[in-house]
Amino acid sequence: MFASDVIGATLEISVQHSFAGERLLLDSLRYQDAATETLSFTRVSYLLSGFAIEKEDGVWTELTDRFAWMDVARGRTALRLEDVPPGKYRALRFHIGPDAAANIGDPAKWAADHPLNPNLNGLHWTWQTGYIFLAIEGHYRVGAGELKGFAHHFARDPNRTRISLAAPLDLTHDAAVLLDFDLGTLLNAPRPLSFEKDGTATHSRDGDPIAAALGANLPGAFRVVRIVSAVPELSRPAPVKPLYLPEKYTPYRFTMNAAFPLPALPRDNPLIEERVALGKALFNETALSRDGSISCASCHVANFAFTDPRRVSLGVDGKKGARNGMPLFNLAWKTSFFWDGRAPSLRAQALEPIQDHLEMDETLPNVTRKLAALPAYPSLFAAAFGTPDVTPEKVGLAIEQFLLTLLAGDARLDRAMRGKATLSDDEKRGFELFMTEFDPRTGQRGADCFHCHGGPLFSDHQFHNNGLAALADDAGRFRVTKVDADRGKFATPSLRNVARTAPYMHDGRFSTLEEVVAHYSTGIHRSPTLDPNLAKHPDGGLHLSADDQRALVAFLKALSDE
Repeated sequence: MFASDVIGATLEISVQHSFAGERLLLDSLRYQDAATETLSFTRVSYLLSGFAIEKEDGVWTELTDRFAWMDVARGRTALRLEDVPPGKYRALRFHIGPDAAANIGDPAKWAADHPLNPNLNGLHWTWQTGYIFLAIEGHYRVGAGELKGFAHHFARDPNRTRISLAAPLDLTHDAAVLLDFDLGTLLNAPRPLSFEKDGTATHSRDGDPIAAALGANLPGAFRVVRIVSAVPELSRPAPVKPLYLPEKYTPYRFTMNAAFPLPALPRDNPLIEERVALGKALFNETALSRDGSISCASCHVANFAFTDPRRVSLGVDGKKGARNGMPLFNLAWKTSFFWDGRAPSLRAQALEPIQDHLEMDETLPNVTRKLAALPAYPSLFAAAFGTPDVTPEKVGLAIEQFLLTLLAGDARLDRAMRGKATLSDDEKRGFELFMTEFDPRTGQRGADCFHCHGGPLFSDHQFHNNGLAALADDAGRFRVTKVDADRGKFATPSLRNVARTAPYMHDGRFSTLEEVVAHYSTGIHRSPTLDPNLAKHPDGGLHLSADDQRALVAFLKALSDE
């Protein structure tokens, strides 16, 4: 987790997750709480900090500035504490949640791979201050009743919880400890929680009994399973070298909104002016298609925030695609592409439409031959890569660079946040609704938008089933993963520039923002994979008033760059 050149011991902490002693399986409706409600988990994600180890004489050694993000679905269940003072210790402690200073600090300062980077962990309270310390979400039902959702978000400084465990650690050499985090204990003891009785959501407001119960149950939910002296060898990745960097080049100045978290720009494809220029030319090049009729720009139109204003895009020979073209901006913060996430990088994404029979319907060998024969491209490739050779890899790298430069981050809302503009009363009300949870138990009747569209990027870049009734045989993310829990899930688009990116949803079924808001108000279709943050709402959705729906639309229109 933290590399160090100082000689010291390494302590590896791994966490297994269980429910009442049984190994935890996500998306499995098989567990039962003290109220005999049957439940499953779709998300278990949390932050750790404040690590310390106690010597045999009772003195604690604090391991400062160490943070970890654990997430069951992402397979993040282990951390390494390096440069630990050697010695013999008898106990281990840590905290659920960051310390107060980190919690109120600027989240945009953390490196792209740091556990506290909001774009990495998805656990920041967006426009509010601080992080979610622990997020558990899932589904439940009572008897054979309707499947509902729950979303417990444990947070705020007074709720930061210390976990102390007896652990005889011999750190005169390296050591590893395996912990168990029992979600059954978290929900059941010593303060049992019932979704039907106590509520299906908490955002840890002052005096919330659900948050108090979670805080009381957390210390007993962890236990030491075993301690071993052998720490697995850490496989460190080889240094990344830039691909085909020319001898002379001009670095590209990547400028973004100061509130944005730091992105993980590709280290093997550093941004340079020459390669961005080539990528822009290729993006607009009709020779990428079989008959020379369309380019990338044909379906990703600049005036429409690089999306397609048609419900579905048209390929060569007028062939209809199956999905609406996604907008192309702020892609540096994404780690998968297309509505179903099938492309792991922008360079891979860029080559797929070329070969898709419903889109450009061309082969990569033909594309490279055509580009090499065009007078402009040998010199452009030479400037971008050092040689005039045209290859599919270089085409992907160049288009990736151009797409990375398409940024959106100076809407009227951003200027209002800086005191340079003023939102109307409807826009202010819409912002309030957008950022407020729907939880009648605590008197909160917001629109709950921020769960999936929170933060300055207005997207969590994850995949969700947002309650759309199936209009075609499109299983979404399931097509890629073949995991039943991913049926009906699609990528969450950013809401920046949303007034320009109609039509909406993966299949372009909604023509206006008013239709989109009405869907979340009364049009939610229940299914087994409906996102818990929607499944916890009443049947149909939020049932917003006409005035509140109008205010939400007004706010959404304030998210477009001028």
